[in-house]
Amino acid sequence: MKLAFLSRRDVLFLAVLAFLLLVVFPFALDGFRLNLVGKYLTYAFAALGLVLCWGYGGILSLGQGVFFALGGYGMAMYLKLEASSVENTKIQSTPGIPDFMDWNQITELPYFWQPFHSFPLTLILILVVPALFAFVIGAAMFKRRVSGVYFAIITQAIAAIMTILIIGQQGYTGGVNGITDLRTLHGWDIRTDSAKFILYFVNAVLLLGVILIAMFVRDSKLGRILVAMRDKEDRVRFSGYSVANFQIFVFCLAGVFAAIGGAMFTLQVGFMSPSLTGIVPSIEMVIYTAVGGRFSLFGAVYGTLAVSFARTSLSESFPQLWLLGLGALFIATVLFFPNGLAGIWRDYVQPTVDRVLKLRGKPSDPAWEAGKSSTAPAE
Repeated sequence: MKLAFLSRRDVLFLAVLAFLLLVVFPFALDGFRLNLVGKYLTYAFAALGLVLCWGYGGILSLGQGVFFALGGYGMAMYLKLEASSVENTKIQSTPGIPDFMDWNQITELPYFWQPFHSFPLTLILILVVPALFAFVIGAAMFKRRVSGVYFAIITQAIAAIMTILIIGQQGYTGGVNGITDLRTLHGWDIRTDSAKFILYFVNAVLLLGVILIAMFVRDSKLGRILVAMRDKEDRVRFSGYSVANFQIFVFCLAGVFAAIGGAMFTLQVGFMSPSLTGIVPSIEMVIYTAVGGRFSLFGAVYGTLAVSFARTSLSESFPQLWLLGLGALFIATVLFFPNGLAGIWRDYVQPTVDRVLKLRGKPSDPAWEAGKSSTAPAE
């Protein structure tokens, strides 16, 4: 049964993406490459959040790596406690606590680690903690009408602070090495090839579910208000809407999306480190969104896959130059294809596809049309 908020075009695009993720990649790629794709898809969660936050709401966040890491560390803490049973750590000075705590002469599990003994509570915290953190940041900034480049710089500073904090608290977070040696989930060994294969499908299905949620927000009244707020914020405020509350909501939603991706990254890859928290990964997430098209939810996924594949290829062939290549790709996209891969599709390919398939209905969503016609840069 088709969901009411989905057009025929949406259903077609969703079916194509599902076929690609659930059929083509699993059968066409070997285990190593499929696991790489699974890792790339975890970044797509953050890119989807940025489409809503930046493309629709006009809120450019350069700190999404913080929320990605909060979700990832939450899952890693649960897995690390399961791997740190008294039997597995009996050679330590203090059995029953993670090894890096024992190395740093901590003799008792910290209180904020205690809730992560429970898997259901861990899942709740993975969603709630990033949402609360985003709420605090959003309320502090948006209620004071801090936006645009100032908000972007502040979120970038928060990402840097979070990285320093995680590295500095080595006894509680694993420091620069992060949380490693993650083995089992409820006794199920997540390090095996079969486990990674299953986790890939879990990851892909969750991503499709998040896309549906994002599409619902996009096509709801909230989505229209976000677009209006991005282009004419004062007019929306004078119409009686609380702009700050809408900004806080979409920022929190983007943070939760990124946290889900971080949790799946931990499961898919088997570790979590501060290298995924700071400025560079946060900017990379913005690049994924820009290359895919910041007005397109599906473009965010394809942009993430395209940039990640390019990064892997460049780092394998030219390990010293891949960062320059990534920067050049971003600059070229902004200069020549400001609407990313989605813009190329909509301008050159989609009209032909629509004629062939006789698709009717709205050709574009409001954010796309506003983005194309607006002469002012969206923050």
